[in-house]
Amino acid sequence: MSLLIRGGTIVNADGEMRADVYCEDGLIKAIGPDLEAPRDARVVDAGGQYVMPGGIDPHTHMQLPFMGTVASEDFFTGTAAGLAGGTTMIIDFVIPAPNTSLLTAYDQWREWAEKSCADYSFHVAVTWWSDQVREDMGTLARERGVNSFKHFMAYKNAIMVPDENLVQSFARCLELGAIPTVHAENGELVYHLQAEVLKMGITGPEGHPMSRPPEVEGEAANRAIRVAQVIGNPLYIVHNSCREAVEAITRARLEGQRVYGEVLAGHLLIDDSVYRHPDWDVAAAHVMSPPFRPKEHQEVLWRALQSGILHTTATDHCCFCADQKAMGRNDFTKIPNGTGGVEDRMSVLWHHGVGTGRLTRQEFVKVTSTAAAQIFNIYPRKGSVSVGADADIVVWDPKATRTISAKTHHQKVDYNIFEGMSVTGNASTTISRGKVVYEKGELKVEKGAGRYVNRPTFPTVFEAVAKVNAARALKPVQRQQEKAAE
Repeated sequence: MSLLIRGGTIVNADGEMRADVYCEDGLIKAIGPDLEAPRDARVVDAGGQYVMPGGIDPHTHMQLPFMGTVASEDFFTGTAAGLAGGTTMIIDFVIPAPNTSLLTAYDQWREWAEKSCADYSFHVAVTWWSDQVREDMGTLARERGVNSFKHFMAYKNAIMVPDENLVQSFARCLELGAIPTVHAENGELVYHLQAEVLKMGITGPEGHPMSRPPEVEGEAANRAIRVAQVIGNPLYIVHNSCREAVEAITRARLEGQRVYGEVLAGHLLIDDSVYRHPDWDVAAAHVMSPPFRPKEHQEVLWRALQSGILHTTATDHCCFCADQKAMGRNDFTKIPNGTGGVEDRMSVLWHHGVGTGRLTRQEFVKVTSTAAAQIFNIYPRKGSVSVGADADIVVWDPKATRTISAKTHHQKVDYNIFEGMSVTGNASTTISRGKVVYEKGELKVEKGAGRYVNRPTFPTVFEAVAKVNAARALKPVQRQQEKAAE
C-alpha cells in the first residue's frame, strides 16, 4: 500500500520545508517537491496545512487496575482516541503489584495491548525489590525492548518505593543503560497530610490538593535528582506540576546533570479552583496526582517548556468514570486518581502554545513528539518526517476549529477536563504506518493494527555520564590531597 501526501509544509523539530511525502510499506520512502507516485497510490491533499511527525504521548495508563477499580479506557479505545487527535504512539506503564514478577506483569500488559490500533511501548514500574526484580529488569532491558523503569515515590502502603529500593533500582538502571523515571511526591508527607485533612472534617475533593501541596513534589523531585547524581544516572521526572519541581530540575541542569522533565497539558491550562466546584462529580473528575495547582504555577511551567527546562508534554491519560470516582464520595483519599487527555493534548498545546506565540511550530513538534523519541531512544524512527522513518504522520490544519466536549470526544470516559474549550488547530488527517486512520472527523481504525515498539538501551551514553559524575565527586578529595601536599 502506498500513499502520497501532496502540497503541505513539512515541520520537523529542526526545520521546515515545502515538500511532498511518499510512503510505502509503512515507511517514508521519499521527500521532495512534486513527487511522482504509482497510479494506485492514495493521495492526501495537504495544501495549506502542516505535515508533522505523529504525536508521541510518553505517559498513559490504559486499562490500569488502580485503587480498587480498572481504568475505563482500554488499549483499543485509548489509542483510537489518540489517533483522532494526531497522536500515533503511546508509551504506557506496566505496574506490577508488590511481590509480583515484573515479567509476569509485562506479559499481562502485552496481552492487554494486543488490541491497540496505534503503536505502543512500555515503561515498567519497580514497585518492590529482590534479586528476582533485579534479574527481571535485565531480561526486560536486554530481551524485551524496555529502556525505562518507573518509580513511584507516592502511594504509601501500595506501590511507593522506599529510598533503599530507589537506590538499588537506580544502580541497576545504570548497569543496564536504562533510564529511571520517577513520580515525584513525598509519599510519607502525603499520607500524613491526608490524615490531618480528614481530621479537620474535610472529605470532599477540595481535600485532595490540600494533602499534596507543591512542597511534597519539590522535595521528592530534589531527592530523586540527588540520588541520580550520586549513582550517576540520567533521570526523567514525569508530570511536573509546580514551581518547586521546576526549580529542582533547573538547578540540576545548571550543574550539568542530565535531568529531563515532563509536563501535562492539563497542568499548563487548569488550576486548582476545579476542586472547589459546587458539583461534587465535576470536582472529583479532576482528582489526579499531582493535583492541579494554583494558577501562578502555570506560567512557571510554560516558561520552563519554552526554555527547554521541561522537555516533553504528556497526558497521564488514566480515565475513571463518574460511578468509579464516586467510590470516594465520603473520603477524598478513595477517589480513583486520574484524568483523560490523549485525544486533546496536541490541539490544546497548539492553540495555547503556537497560537499565543509561546511556542514556534518547530518547538511544538519537539515537545509533542521528537523529544520523547530522542529521550527514549526511538529517534529518528519516530518523531521525525524523514526518509526511512515510520510513516506516522499528522496533517495539521492550523485553521480548523472545534469545541472540546465529552459529548463528541472519542475517549471512553464521561467527562473531559477541557470541557467547553474552543481550540483552533486540529488534525485533519492522521496516518499510522502509512495508512490513513483518521480523516475528516472519522476514525478508520483496526483493532490490533498497532505494533509493540522495542526501545534499545543506551549504555555508552550512561558510561559517559557516570564518568563525568565520578570526576565531579572526586574533586573535593583531590583538593584535600593537594592541600595536604602543600
